[in-house]
Amino acid sequence: MEDGEAKQSSKLDSFDKLHAWQAARELTKQIYIATKNFPKDEQFGLTNQMRRASSSVAANIAEGFSRSTMPDKLHFYSMAQGSLTELQSFLYIAEDVQYVSESERETLYNLSIKAHKLLTWLIKSTKLRIR
Repeated sequence: MEDGEAKQSSKLDSFDKLHAWQAARELTKQIYIATKNFPKDEQFGLTNQMRRASSSVAANIAEGFSRSTMPDKLHFYSMAQGSLTELQSFLYIAEDVQYVSESERETLYNLSIKAHKLLTWLIKSTKLRIR
Protein backbone atom coordinates (compact mmCIF):
# COMPACT_ATOMS: atom_id res chain seq x y z
CA MET A 1 0.00 0.00 0.00
CA GLU A 2 1.17 3.53 -0.66
CA ASP A 3 2.09 5.88 2.17
CA GLY A 4 -0.54 5.51 4.87
CA GLU A 5 -3.11 8.25 4.77
CA ALA A 6 -3.81 7.85 8.47
CA LYS A 7 -0.13 8.47 9.13
CA GLN A 8 -0.24 11.47 6.81
CA SER A 9 -3.52 12.84 8.17
CA SER A 10 -1.85 15.28 10.54
CA LYS A 11 0.15 16.68 7.61
CA LEU A 12 -2.64 16.88 5.05
CA ASP A 13 -3.90 20.36 4.36
CA SER A 14 -5.64 19.72 1.05
CA PHE A 15 -7.80 16.96 -0.43
CA ASP A 16 -5.57 16.70 -3.49
CA LYS A 17 -2.84 15.13 -1.36
CA LEU A 18 -5.05 12.16 -0.53
CA HIS A 19 -3.97 9.04 -2.43
CA ALA A 20 -7.62 7.99 -2.75
CA TRP A 21 -8.50 11.30 -4.45
CA GLN A 22 -5.47 11.05 -6.75
CA ALA A 23 -6.53 7.54 -7.82
CA ALA A 24 -10.11 8.73 -8.38
CA ARG A 25 -8.83 11.63 -10.49
CA GLU A 26 -6.81 9.27 -12.70
CA LEU A 27 -9.78 6.93 -13.00
CA THR A 28 -12.02 9.81 -14.07
CA LYS A 29 -9.51 10.91 -16.70
CA GLN A 30 -9.35 7.39 -18.14
CA ILE A 31 -13.15 7.08 -18.15
CA TYR A 32 -13.44 10.33 -20.10
CA ILE A 33 -10.88 9.07 -22.61
CA ALA A 34 -12.64 5.71 -23.00
CA THR A 35 -16.13 7.17 -23.34
CA LYS A 36 -14.97 9.63 -25.99
CA ASN A 37 -15.26 6.72 -28.43
CA PHE A 38 -18.78 5.70 -27.42
CA PRO A 39 -21.53 6.21 -30.02
CA LYS A 40 -22.97 9.71 -30.21
CA ASP A 41 -26.43 8.41 -29.33
CA GLU A 42 -25.01 7.35 -25.95
CA GLN A 43 -23.96 10.91 -25.07
CA PHE A 44 -26.86 11.25 -22.62
CA GLY A 45 -26.93 7.57 -21.70
CA LEU A 46 -24.05 5.34 -20.68
CA THR A 47 -21.40 7.95 -21.54
CA ASN A 48 -22.94 10.50 -19.19
CA GLN A 49 -23.62 7.95 -16.45
CA MET A 50 -20.05 6.66 -16.45
CA ARG A 51 -18.57 10.15 -16.46
CA ARG A 52 -20.84 11.33 -13.67
CA ALA A 53 -20.17 8.26 -11.51
CA SER A 54 -16.40 8.55 -11.90
CA SER A 55 -16.27 12.29 -11.27
CA SER A 56 -18.58 11.82 -8.28
CA VAL A 57 -15.96 9.62 -6.62
CA ALA A 58 -13.31 12.36 -6.64
CA ALA A 59 -15.84 15.08 -5.77
CA ASN A 60 -17.19 13.18 -2.75
CA ILE A 61 -13.70 12.47 -1.45
CA ALA A 62 -12.88 16.17 -1.74
CA GLU A 63 -16.12 17.20 -0.06
CA GLY A 64 -15.65 14.66 2.71
CA PHE A 65 -12.15 15.94 3.35
CA SER A 66 -13.50 19.46 3.95
CA ARG A 67 -16.16 18.37 6.44
CA SER A 68 -15.45 19.18 10.07
CA THR A 69 -16.96 16.12 11.75
CA MET A 70 -15.87 12.53 11.29
CA PRO A 71 -19.44 11.26 10.65
CA ASP A 72 -19.81 13.83 7.86
CA LYS A 73 -16.46 12.79 6.38
CA LEU A 74 -17.51 9.13 6.48
CA HIS A 75 -20.83 9.93 4.82
CA PHE A 76 -19.14 11.47 1.79
CA TYR A 77 -16.44 8.79 1.62
CA SER A 78 -19.20 6.18 1.68
CA MET A 79 -21.01 7.97 -1.15
CA ALA A 80 -17.75 7.87 -3.12
CA GLN A 81 -17.60 4.09 -2.62
CA GLY A 82 -21.15 3.79 -3.90
CA SER A 83 -20.26 5.74 -7.03
CA LEU A 84 -17.24 3.50 -7.57
CA THR A 85 -19.40 0.39 -7.39
CA GLU A 86 -21.92 1.98 -9.76
CA LEU A 87 -19.10 2.71 -12.21
CA GLN A 88 -17.85 -0.88 -11.98
CA SER A 89 -21.31 -2.08 -13.01
CA PHE A 90 -21.37 0.37 -15.94
CA LEU A 91 -18.00 -0.99 -17.08
CA TYR A 92 -19.49 -4.46 -17.46
CA ILE A 93 -22.45 -3.02 -19.37
CA ALA A 94 -20.08 -1.11 -21.66
CA GLU A 95 -18.27 -4.37 -22.37
CA ASP A 96 -21.54 -6.27 -22.89
CA VAL A 97 -22.69 -3.80 -25.57
CA GLN A 98 -19.20 -3.79 -27.10
CA TYR A 99 -18.35 -0.15 -26.38
CA VAL A 100 -15.14 -1.32 -24.69
CA SER A 101 -13.15 -4.49 -25.18
CA GLU A 102 -12.62 -6.96 -22.37
CA SER A 103 -9.04 -5.73 -21.92
CA GLU A 104 -10.16 -2.07 -21.81
CA ARG A 105 -12.80 -2.96 -19.22
CA GLU A 106 -10.22 -4.86 -17.17
CA THR A 107 -7.80 -1.92 -17.26
CA LEU A 108 -10.49 0.54 -16.15
CA TYR A 109 -11.83 -1.93 -13.59
CA ASN A 110 -8.35 -2.35 -12.10
CA LEU A 111 -8.06 1.44 -11.74
CA SER A 112 -11.40 1.40 -9.93
CA ILE A 113 -10.17 -1.37 -7.63
CA LYS A 114 -7.09 0.69 -6.77
CA ALA A 115 -9.27 3.70 -5.95
CA HIS A 116 -11.63 1.49 -3.93
CA LYS A 117 -8.80 0.01 -1.85
CA LEU A 118 -7.36 3.45 -1.10
CA LEU A 119 -10.81 4.80 -0.25
CA THR A 120 -11.50 1.82 2.02
CA TRP A 121 -8.24 2.54 3.79
CA LEU A 122 -9.18 6.20 4.14
CA ILE A 123 -12.54 5.20 5.65
CA LYS A 124 -10.88 2.84 8.12
CA SER A 125 -8.37 5.46 9.20
CA THR A 126 -11.15 8.03 9.58
CA LYS A 127 -13.14 5.61 11.75
CA LEU A 128 -10.09 5.14 13.98
CA ARG A 129 -10.01 8.89 14.59
CA ILE A 130 -13.61 8.78 15.87
CA ARG A 131 -12.70 6.58 18.83
